[in-house]
Amino acid sequence: MLQNNIELDLKTKLIEAGLTQKEIAEHIGVSLAYVNRITKGREQIINKTLVKMMDALGYDVTLVYEKRKG
Repeated sequence: MLQNNIELDLKTKLIEAGLTQKEIAEHIGVSLAYVNRITKGREQIINKTLVKMMDALGYDVTLVYEKRKG
């Protein structure tokens, strides 16, 4: 099972960085609509098959976000 709420994590990180969805979309070269779909949970960015396989093997999947230094 995926332990993270990726949509909430992304929204939180955008606020912490002082960026809008439009700004991050432009920075990474994708559309605002695509970023919006991700933040609303309408776009799958984690492979469901991987999560199902790990679950079947008895593992939960947790993403860890580490701020780069420098």
